[in-house]
Amino acid sequence: MDNSDLIDLLNHLVSTCKDGEYGFRSCTEHVKSENLRSVFSARAEECRQAAAELQSLIQQNGGKPDDGGTATGAVHRGWVAVKGTLTGYSDLAMLEECERGEDAALERYRKALEEPLPPEARLVVARQYEGVKRNHLQVRTLRDEARAAAT
Repeated sequence: MDNSDLIDLLNHLVSTCKDGEYGFRSCTEHVKSENLRSVFSARAEECRQAAAELQSLIQQNGGKPDDGGTATGAVHRGWVAVKGTLTGYSDLAMLEECERGEDAALERYRKALEEPLPPEARLVVARQYEGVKRNHLQVRTLRDEARAAAT
């Protein structure tokens, strides 16, 4: 993998992290449960830190880090707002939207790990992928609990 391709791939993951940060922060504003607000806030901070780590790695490799999220992430955040309005911002709806966002993050990290990354980048991406998997599992578990409580 040449340096330009590495920078592009890492910037794509920065955008993924920013999408997660913005998505979790948006959901934090709309959930009723204080526990979920705390969980989403912590996940947003983890995404922010992951983006900063990737941005540092990009700079170390001579690249210019991106600052924003993806167009898909912007659409997803817009959908969170629309769906929230239609459902009265139920905690279950916010959890479902967070899970959709985490599904997308998992896929982007999986694809990144299929690439011939340099060792240092592979370590960072693999470690962050494990964090995305933990986030996804936590959100899915909370979603399942919310579904059970709603029935």
